Amino acid sequence: MAVKLKKLSQQTIVITGASSGIGLVTARMAAKAGARLILAARSEEALRHLANEINEEGGQATYVVADVSKPEDVQRLAREAAGKFGGYDTWINNAGVSIYGKLEDVPLEDMRQLFDVNFWGLVNGSLEAAKHLKSKGGAIINVGSILSEVTAILQTIYSASKHAVKGFTDGLRMELEMDEAPISVTLIQPAAIDTPYPVHAKNYMEREAQHAPPAYAPETVARAILHCAATPERDVVVGGGGKAMIGMNRWTPGLLDTFMEKSFSKQEKADYPPRPLQQNALDRPMGQLEERGNYPGSTRETSYYTETVTAGSPALRTALLVGAGVALAAWLGAGKQRS
Repeated sequence: MAVKLKKLSQQTIVITGASSGIGLVTARMAAKAGARLILAARSEEALRHLANEINEEGGQATYVVADVSKPEDVQRLAREAAGKFGGYDTWINNAGVSIYGKLEDVPLEDMRQLFDVNFWGLVNGSLEAAKHLKSKGGAIINVGSILSEVTAILQTIYSASKHAVKGFTDGLRMELEMDEAPISVTLIQPAAIDTPYPVHAKNYMEREAQHAPPAYAPETVARAILHCAATPERDVVVGGGGKAMIGMNRWTPGLLDTFMEKSFSKQEKADYPPRPLQQNALDRPMGQLEERGNYPGSTRETSYYTETVTAGSPALRTALLVGAGVALAAWLGAGKQRS
């Protein structure tokens, strides 16, 4: 069955993890496009400020304090959307947390808690959204990561959760297609994004966490998400640097391992001590509206790769991917000659 999605100005959109980073920027951008919003996160203060901001600027937004790892909270979120706006057209599963540190230093209970949010929270939201959208159509957008296909050293459990997100999202898409449900299911795969993600993570390293370069602005992800809310897409990688890393993982996995061990592991550590361990978003809401993080370099405000992929024709997309493959092959060939 062909999936037809509404224009953003005609949509009601649910956004989880709306109080910071990608979720916050997506909410503000969607409101400016005219969408009605149901905002969800654990911090009531942050959500109230965001909803008030949007409503005072002429938009329409309400909020629900929710922990997505709890099915009853997700069900309450869906009921609020039905009661306030009569339902919703797009459900964006964006809530997520991270852990930095060597596996032997991270307690198992922290690993399980991360999966409760990143994986089970997304499962809860996706299944709740599918119930509603099966009869009317719409979009389910799951925020994964390039780490759905690549493992970042010292972020292993986060990477594992995003691998699980990809597997679930692909399976959900196939089942809904098999049932001819008019639902678009999209996996968004951001590269490093300059959000509070590193400083909100639970950090077992000896120094503060930060993104390794290159890092992109959260607006690059928000634009991709809202594109997919109005245009059916299977998946979108945000950031050409992330696409290159996925390519390395596929074609030269040993080389990528070496890069992770010798370079990446150093780049994701700041040159100052970490904040106290208890100051993390895994254990408690952070309570502030924050778009950007602590990335020390120059943030890339645009991903030309992603904009080309989302705006281009199928032929252009194919040409771009073929070109990227040729460039990667040439680079690898040059490397072999040098060695």
